[in-house]
Amino acid sequence: MLTEINFDGIIGPSHNYAGLSRGNIASASNAGDVSQPRAAALQGIDKMRHNLALGLAQGFFMPLDRPDAPWLATLGTTQDDAEGHLRAQAWSASSMWAANAATVSPAPDSADGKCHLTVANLVTMPHRSHEWPGTLAQLRLAFADPAFVVHAPIPAPFGDEGAANHMRLCSGHDGQGVEIFVFGVGGGRFPARQHLDASKAIARHHRLDPARTLFIRQSDTAIQGGAFHNDVVAVANEHVLFTHETAFEDRAAAHAEIRAAFPAVEIVEVPASAVTLPDAIKSYLFNAQLVSLPDCGGMGLVLPTEAQAIPAVWNWLEAHVAGNGPIRRLLPVNVRQSMANGGGPACLRLRVVADPATVDPRFIADGAKLDHIAEVVEAHWPESIAPGDLASANLARDVRHARTALLAALDLSGLE
Repeated sequence: MLTEINFDGIIGPSHNYAGLSRGNIASASNAGDVSQPRAAALQGIDKMRHNLALGLAQGFFMPLDRPDAPWLATLGTTQDDAEGHLRAQAWSASSMWAANAATVSPAPDSADGKCHLTVANLVTMPHRSHEWPGTLAQLRLAFADPAFVVHAPIPAPFGDEGAANHMRLCSGHDGQGVEIFVFGVGGGRFPARQHLDASKAIARHHRLDPARTLFIRQSDTAIQGGAFHNDVVAVANEHVLFTHETAFEDRAAAHAEIRAAFPAVEIVEVPASAVTLPDAIKSYLFNAQLVSLPDCGGMGLVLPTEAQAIPAVWNWLEAHVAGNGPIRRLLPVNVRQSMANGGGPACLRLRVVADPATVDPRFIADGAKLDHIAEVVEAHWPESIAPGDLASANLARDVRHARTALLAALDLSGLE
């Protein structure tokens, strides 16, 4: 039976605040702070426990090998000799944001009846551009069943940032949907990370019906305001599109195009007069998991606790719920370590609609497995990392040992 499975990236032992993500306001604001990798990973595990308790299907991906010595070697340097900015890029734990791992088209949308995944190339940001080989290895292992087709990345220079710029509308997850690819156009102080040509190439690879595939431009206002991905200003689930007024470049045309392709859509728009774009970005109101709750429970919004701290945001949400809108429950979670690096609950997960029986069971979560992962994290993840620590050979050794211990605990040592 097809169901939506959320695969969260386990936050890796090299989690640090180097401020590498241009256009990501939280990342830049906290650059140079001392990170807490152990607390960060435990917060992510608690979010997965929270979603399991809601009755949702949950999976996970492994952290990548960091610092990435082979990548430094392609640049003619080493962990010891690299310039500071290159060393920091080699240490990046950004693969924890699984929404950027791939773009996923469920089987009902594809002409061949298979679930297609294209690993994101992430070429716009140097610290993320070397993630895809490790991510691709995991995708090919987790989704090795013939029910899936896993594609190599779209070639550079066509930037692709995965599911963070992709939405799907449908009457039910197991039915045919309309897929929406959101792209940006460059020219401002912050880069547009998703190229239209990359999105179109993915749609072709995934064998999507052109009549049920939309390409919509993200607004320059949103990008330059710090919405570096569409999922910072919009999220969709089943028939609901939850969006900020400033999400799309031509709002009226975008809404009309969406309604024409999927007439059953319910667009829940937050006006800028109620929640400003800066408040939407600071709270990560839209970088939330909009999920279908089991047993006819309606939809819930798994959102960061930071949203509660901004009155305009929380007041709007409470009014929406009180007014019998489609979002019936507000479900705050603490992912503050991830938030401080610019990633909310939605960044941490990749949505895959599939039969769980076709997924490698080593990547599927249950309570006992999450407890086991937490034990490894408690035993091996560094308690803190300061910027100057990235030059430490001892820390590099400890971080690699921590990942090795996790892979061994989950019978995934083949990913070494």
